[in-house]
Amino acid sequence: MTTRRALGRLRAADWDPTHWLRIGLKTLAKALGRLWGRDVMLYTGGVSFFIMLAIFPALAIGMGLYSLLSDPAQAARQGEYLARLMPDAARLIFQSELMRLSHAPLEAVSFQSGVALVVGGYAAHRGFKALLAGLSFIHDEDEPRGFVGFNLLALAVLVASFVGLGVLSVVFFGFRIIGETFELRPLRGALWLYSEWTWASAGMTIGMAFIYRWAMSRRPVAWRASVMGGASAAALCIFASWGLGFYVEQIAHLGATYGSVATVVIFLIWLSWNVNAIFFGGALATEVEIAIDAHEAAIAVSPSPPRS
Repeated sequence: MTTRRALGRLRAADWDPTHWLRIGLKTLAKALGRLWGRDVMLYTGGVSFFIMLAIFPALAIGMGLYSLLSDPAQAARQGEYLARLMPDAARLIFQSELMRLSHAPLEAVSFQSGVALVVGGYAAHRGFKALLAGLSFIHDEDEPRGFVGFNLLALAVLVASFVGLGVLSVVFFGFRIIGETFELRPLRGALWLYSEWTWASAGMTIGMAFIYRWAMSRRPVAWRASVMGGASAAALCIFASWGLGFYVEQIAHLGATYGSVATVVIFLIWLSWNVNAIFFGGALATEVEIAIDAHEAAIAVSPSPPRS
């Protein structure tokens, strides 16, 4: 019975590539329409602001934890690999903070980590609340969660994200440190295996797919839609880093306009572009799910193929 149903779906499917091209362009246009809503800009600004407040306390927490296990200077050197994900101009802020923490006394770093845990935790929680609120708005969620449930959900997503980021960082840094220390390079030709871009892309695709599926709506979003949204968000974040770096270095020199604060402005632009990429992934996941539901509904009402 299952085989017959699958064969029926295959026969009923439209294999015309122009048809699927039209569907893809239509879905993309609708996703962009969701992203360009007037209120989405408010969520983008809120998420970017709280990320800016949380990212530097997170560095202090990471340096404090790493200093208990190893040399903070080594943590700074490894952290510069992650800084390569940013445009050159925005990377200066990240690197200067890493160098400051690496040369600070251990007692000062530990104290800063304790204070940063409070400040960064508050800012990160507010940032995830703004992120989930924006995704629910983009998804047109008609059954929003209550105050307690929404705050608990934001806290759960925050903890899960930091745990996932921590595991990914430990694996990535451990892989590089072991390879450099013992010269273990079993896959010398596979440079992508040692690239921070590869690990960041894979981690963000998986992480955003989980967020789109479980946190964007009360009803779980289809896996196909969630994975497509996560992959598109990761790809756009990478493109945003490359595109902004190219724009600042080759086209427009923002230092002539903003002077000494140009680095901060570039960093904020980079943050907002990445937040917009995440919101676009949610919009695309929503529209893909709608398209999948419409396609399955059309197949369900179509006449069954004649029996041979």
